[in-house]
Amino acid sequence: MSRLFLVRHGPTHAKSMVGWSDLPADLSDTAAIARLAQHLPEDALVISSDLIRAVHTADAIQNGRDRLPHDPDLREIHFGEWELKRWVEVNDSDPDHVRAFWETPGDVAAPGGESWNAVVARVSGAVDRLMNTHQDRDLVIVAHFGAILTQIARAEGMSGAQAFGHKIDNLSVSTIRTQPDWGAEVINQVL
Repeated sequence: MSRLFLVRHGPTHAKSMVGWSDLPADLSDTAAIARLAQHLPEDALVISSDLIRAVHTADAIQNGRDRLPHDPDLREIHFGEWELKRWVEVNDSDPDHVRAFWETPGDVAAPGGESWNAVVARVSGAVDRLMNTHQDRDLVIVAHFGAILTQIARAEGMSGAQAFGHKIDNLSVSTIRTQPDWGAEVINQVL
């Protein structure tokens, strides 16, 4: 069976919208990292987005597994002008827009950023390429909140609004089976 093990990177401790900014992850919880690395299949391939918080998390959990080149298509949502701003700050300046982005995701995008539909297309394209290239192999994909939610929504036939209702903790794993049909086995498992 081919499965996707979607791992969210270690925490950045930022209290703002962090999309494409290249902030490092706090990987000081070595016990949690060791439990996560131990949980993942030994023969899985490891890949991450090209942002340093995902790259370094993938380094920490690789544990002898084969590594694939970083993929920028696995990045977080691009927040455009909202990048590194707190929700309250964006809400004060454009409340209807920011609420529509989070509550009715689809074609609504942050100014200069991406919509939910654009993120779904980008991340799903990357996952499809990986699965086609590495058929019947389990993949550990170290990515971001939004990128992980796109694949959970895909596996469960959810809308963007339903997907945003899920919590995805740092250093959690969500497991999706891709054969014979897509489906989420576990969402947001913290070890």
